Amino acid sequence: MIRPELPLDTQEHLATYTRQIADAAASDRKATAIGLWGRFAVRRRVRPGVLAALTDMAPGHQRCMYCGDSQGTDIDHFEPKSQAPLRTFDWTNYLLACSYCNSNQKRDLFPRDASTGRALLLDPTLDDPLNHLRLVLPLCTYRGLSAQGDACIDVFGLNRRGVLVAGRRTAYATAKQSVELWRIATDRGQHAKADEVARVAWDRPLADVLAAMFHQSGHPAAELLFDGEEEILALLRDPELRASFLARA
Repeated sequence: MIRPELPLDTQEHLATYTRQIADAAASDRKATAIGLWGRFAVRRRVRPGVLAALTDMAPGHQRCMYCGDSQGTDIDHFEPKSQAPLRTFDWTNYLLACSYCNSNQKRDLFPRDASTGRALLLDPTLDDPLNHLRLVLPLCTYRGLSAQGDACIDVFGLNRRGVLVAGRRTAYATAKQSVELWRIATDRGQHAKADEVARVAWDRPLADVLAAMFHQSGHPAAELLFDGEEEILALLRDPELRASFLARA
């Protein structure tokens, strides 16, 4: 994900409120930040520009950047206001989240490495989740490949939330149908239809499943990861199909 530039007036408002927090005594910055963010007039000045930019960045149709399933409706502070008040109005600290991930799962949780203090949650604008999380097919549960991956699974309940696991199974079945339909349409010379199949595949909820399928098809152990689904693996490895789908990722 690449962050676009915000409208100039939004940038100016963010800078103004950041200065107000910085001007407060260090012991008062947390309360100042939370107070400013809670003001209707303040949010009215910054929310439209920030939310518009985040929705343009989000996968599919404004999907939550954490679970990939529900619609992203909330501006989440990646590093919570309570822990980093000076980042309360920092554009690089905002992610689009669904209300469930934001209010029920993450809240003020922000685990850090005990020895280095490094943040353990993944920021999808800086980190590639595929390097930290592996989708176990066809179970459609996640396995952490790093401490960051483990932290995300735990904080966001990626394997505990039955609706997410069930949704990924459906997304997996649908993704397999999409690559098969693309092949059929392409073989028939229906290239416009094939392009539409690829576009729609990425616009569906839980597009992370499709991304994981392409990623794992290039893994040295791909034959084991796709055991019993050799036809799908062959399609995912097809250079023409990969080029068509991944150009829209």
